[in-house]
Amino acid sequence: MNADELPTLRDELEAHGLWANKGLGQHFLLDLNITRRIAKTAGDLAGKQVIEVGPGPGGLTRALLESGAHVTAIEKDTRFLPLLEPLIAWSEGRLTIVQGDALQVDQAALVSGASAAIISNLPYNVGTPLLVNWLKAGAWRGDMTLMFQKEVAQRIVAKPGSDAYGRLAVLAQARCECRLEFTVPARAFTPPPKIASAIVTLRDRADPYPHLDALERVTAAAFGQRRKMLRSALRALTPDAEALLNEARLEPTARAEEIDQAGFRALADAWRARQI
Repeated sequence: MNADELPTLRDELEAHGLWANKGLGQHFLLDLNITRRIAKTAGDLAGKQVIEVGPGPGGLTRALLESGAHVTAIEKDTRFLPLLEPLIAWSEGRLTIVQGDALQVDQAALVSGASAAIISNLPYNVGTPLLVNWLKAGAWRGDMTLMFQKEVAQRIVAKPGSDAYGRLAVLAQARCECRLEFTVPARAFTPPPKIASAIVTLRDRADPYPHLDALERVTAAAFGQRRKMLRSALRALTPDAEALLNEARLEPTARAEEIDQAGFRALADAWRARQI
């Protein structure tokens, strides 16, 4: 099966009179060489279940189907359904299309049996909330290969002490080993966004932190005023912030950007113990 035998994406878009909807964060990736590279980065997909969010005209969808995956594509914009539907027959039924908002769709119900990888060129306006939802997901969610704006990708993989280090890095790295794989220039998209994009792989850690809700609470407070010492920043979480930090064995005068994964786990555990 070779996606080159299909009509080009540009021709399909022109034939249907379609354009990107900026309100939905749409930027079309029409270069099959790049979408094939994304699929290859995700590993061997033959026979595997994949969830794709925001397929748009189907550039990445074609590459995923070409790789042998069984794809469930969730698309909010009904304009693209006529471009996606012919791929069902072309892939011999390995594509399922779900029309709806990925933030509202019960994705766990779409997965049968083994877990599903998530591989998506995410709409810019919902990428971060989708990622946080997937980090909290159960055993149905497999490894993730996701495209974000480059600055968001850098925040996901950031290390303590860097300017990009914040809540997103702590949450993502609490569950996954995160790696920025490669950058996609803005000119590769139609229309070009203002900044470059990047592909990030997120593969489950051997020791994932189980209490992500607690971690969300403490990181929201800690990074909410990131230039302040933790004993001040955490007062948004508890009036007894210094005692909480002592329980977690963290320096009250430290700042959030200095605390590593182990430190935030300890802080979340200490806060959670107070809620029980």
